[in-house]
Formats: sequence, structure tokens, C-alpha cells
Amino acid sequence: MEKEKKKREFPHTYVIIFSLIVIAAILTWIVPGGEFARVTKDVNGISREVIVPSSFTKVENQGQSWQIFTAIFQGMKRTYDIIFYILMIGGSFWLMNESKALDVAIYSFLNFTKRIERFKPLKMIGVNNIVITLIMICFSFFGAVIGMSEETIAFVVIFVPLAISMGYDSIVGICMCFLGAGLGFASALLNPFTIGIAQGLSGIQLFTGIEYRFIIWIVINAIGIGYVLWYANKIKKDPKKSPVYETDEYWRHKNANEENGVKTKPNTITWIIFASIAAVFALFSFSHPITHLMIGSSTISAPIIPIATIVWLLSGYAALRHSTQLFIVNILLFTILFLIVGVMGYGWYIKEIASLFLVMGICAGAAFGKNANQIARLFIEGAKDIMSAALVVGLASGIVVILEQGKIIDSLLFYSANAMEGYGKLVSVAIMFIFYNLLNLIIASGSAKAALTIPLMSQFSDLIGISRQTTVTIYQLGGGFTNLITPTSGVMVGVLSIAKIPYNKWFRWFLPLMIILIVAGFLLLIPTIYLKLNGF
Repeated sequence: MEKEKKKREFPHTYVIIFSLIVIAAILTWIVPGGEFARVTKDVNGISREVIVPSSFTKVENQGQSWQIFTAIFQGMKRTYDIIFYILMIGGSFWLMNESKALDVAIYSFLNFTKRIERFKPLKMIGVNNIVITLIMICFSFFGAVIGMSEETIAFVVIFVPLAISMGYDSIVGICMCFLGAGLGFASALLNPFTIGIAQGLSGIQLFTGIEYRFIIWIVINAIGIGYVLWYANKIKKDPKKSPVYETDEYWRHKNANEENGVKTKPNTITWIIFASIAAVFALFSFSHPITHLMIGSSTISAPIIPIATIVWLLSGYAALRHSTQLFIVNILLFTILFLIVGVMGYGWYIKEIASLFLVMGICAGAAFGKNANQIARLFIEGAKDIMSAALVVGLASGIVVILEQGKIIDSLLFYSANAMEGYGKLVSVAIMFIFYNLLNLIIASGSAKAALTIPLMSQFSDLIGISRQTTVTIYQLGGGFTNLITPTSGVMVGVLSIAKIPYNKWFRWFLPLMIILIVAGFLLLIPTIYLKLNGF
């Protein structure tokens, strides 16, 4: 009897990323070294280090060998904020999950969708289709307007269990938040971290050309959401067709072991938590009576915190009359609300957002009756569960560290830019578009790509006769799609690790959609060359 051949195991995500670090190190011995001069420039009120065009000089490349190991440490060091953010998210949501509040909320939501399916128009469209579409549009809007990216990591532990409970898989779960925000980030409307910086460096009026970018946003979202809906309905009919059916056993097992629907009545501590949060809101209402929300170049001023305080008092009291779990869900909803207000109104970033979720976790644990020692132990358990996802972010950053230490990252940029000379407008635009898609393999940060390339590319666009607005649009679209698949993206690898999705599974699933989006993106660039569009 012949021995059954052992199924070939696909390399672990850590193995893939370390292999890329090794490849980057090999390139440092092959590619000639070079550097651009850099200057610090004020871009829309923020200091950015940008390259000086025509300043490229050849330098001796620094071949990397044993440095592949120190690069891992340095990668961890430069992404410490995201690493700690992920750990705090893991610990905080573990505390919330202990109360079964999310499970009660998910099953209440699913029961609600079943009830409204009685209406024929909704049944024809499919309530689940509407839910997926609305959630993705919501995240896409925030990706397009405020550059939501790292923030989506926190939502994975919400939407993956929801997707599993709805009869889908973990891929649909991360598509609701991560892919939704990614589509918006790529087809940005007012994103200050991409459009704002790129237009500022190009010397064109801030947030102009929004009319055509709105059309781009609609088209890109229609393609992305349509693809997800098609896939989701296929999995709904036959869950075993999911490429992550086996790995999703973790989530199915977790859902099956939750005490769904079991509600507890609030105790004295829960009421104290409610009153304490109300007191904090009241203090902030006096110190911040008016909040100025920045949306692109516009500002909306409103008494958001005082209004939120009143809503908290009403909704919190009503939730407490129902159950402790509903009160904890209310804490989560206000956490999300203040995340948005903090980012748009007070310039919050990872440090503030991580602290916000930490407070949420502590409040959720205390409201459920856990003492200080129990809260500490549960937080450590959650951080331990998500540790692998946190460490992979720093590992991925090691690729860029090697390229920078080897003095070849500027060389790759310089030689790529030179390859575009001597072609017509359309071919040049195509080459620039390909360049930005490939650049994501080594630089995942949208703002970093803008600071490194736009000073050079905006002047190059003048030479070939296309508008600088077109160059910004090329950067915007080209820097968005492959960013959702490159191993150097800390957000992407973090999301996949939390969702327990192997990188190769996501790569194979997303590749067809990425190709469709890239083709659509290039076709959307053609009108910017030949038509008179407002702002172009």
C-alpha cells in the first residue's frame, strides 16, 4: 500500500516576511547605492521631510548580511506604536468578550434582520446584502475622508464573529471593515494623509478635483462591494467553498461555546461605572463645549461632547434597565463615536485611540463585576492571544529597514522614475501607475510615499504635459490597491493575524479583485489626460 503523500504546507506568514527581508538584503549587494537630498517642508501645517528633485547622487551601497536579524529589532522599534496598539486592543476586547456582550448584541442584531426580512422588498434584495453594503460604505467613507486604516484593526474582533454568525466566513468579516476602509483610502476624497499631503507638495489648491474623485470613489466601491457580495452569497450557499473554512473552525468553535442570549442584571458597580462616565463626559463638556471637526479643508463646529453626554445619560440608563450586556455594548458604541470625534476633531492617532480602547476594556470588565486582579489577568490573556499579530507588524517593517540601511531605497525610486522618460502621455501615466503599485511592496505608508515621490513626480508631470492633479490621482489609486496585499503593510498583516487568516489564503482570494481594481483604476485615469475636468 502506497503511503499517502503528505500535503505540502504553505510557509507561515513569519517565514514569508523573513524571506523578503533576506531578498532585500541580497538586493543591497546588487543595486547601486544612491541618495536624494532631503529638506523639511511645512505641508498643510505639518512638517514633512521631502526629497529635493534632481539631487540624486550615487553613494557606496552598504551590503546587508547579519543585519537581517538586527533589522527585525529595528522594525519592532519603529512600529512600536502599532504593536502596542494591537496588544491593547486584544486585551481590551478580551475583557469585553468575557461579559458575552458582543455575542448578545450579534444575536440580537441577527434576530432583528430576520424580522425585517418579512418585508418583500428587503427580502428580494437580501437583508444581509444590505448590511454588508452599508457597513462597507461606512468604513469606505471614513477611509476616504479621514484616512481610516490602522483603526480597522480594532473592528476585526467584531465583524469576523458577526460574519461567521451570518453564515459567511472570516474573509467576509475583514472585508466589511478592512477592505471597506481600503477601498475608501485608495479612492480618497479628502484624506489629509494622502490627498492633502500630495496636493500640498504639488503646489496645487488643497482638495481640488473632488468632483471627479467622487466619481472614482463610487466606481471603486461598486466594484469592491459587488465582488464581496458575490463571494458572500456563494459561501452562504456552500460554506465549505470558503478557502478559510478549516481555519474558521476557531471562530465557529468560539461562537458555539458562547452563552448566547444569556443576560445579567446590572449591580451596584455597574451603576457606579455609568455615573462615573457621565461625570467625565460632563467635565469634558465644560472644557470642550464646541468641537471643530476637520473634513478636508472645511471645518464643522458643533457642541458634540455636550450632546454626547446627554445621549449617554439617556441611552446608558435605558441599557441598564435592560441588561449589563446592553450597557457594555453602549460603552463600545460610545468608544467608536469618540474615536471618530477624536480623530476628526482633536487630531488623535494611535496613542490616544489605544488608550480609549483600554478605558473601554477596563470599564466593561468592571461593569460586569470583575475585580482589579481579574481584569489584569483577563487583559493579559487577551494580549497573549493576539501577540502573534502584534509581532508580525514589526517583522514586516524589517524589510524597509534593510533597504534603507543598504542605501538602495532612493536608488530604486530614482531608476524607476528615469524609466518613464521618453514616452507619450498615456504610456507615461501607465508606467507611473505601475510604479506606484510596485512601490507599495517596499513602502506601505501613504504619507511616506507622498513625501518621497510627489516632489519628483509632480515636476515630471510638467515635462510630459499632464496636470499635477493627474499625478496626485495616479499616486492615490496606485498607492491603494496593492497596499491591501503587500506583506510590508503592518495593518494588513495585523488584520490577517487577528482574523486567523493565512496570508496565502488572503493573497489568492484578493488577487482577482486586485487585478480588476487596478484595471478599473487605470481606465479612470484616462479621462484626466484627455478631458477638461474641474481641478485638473
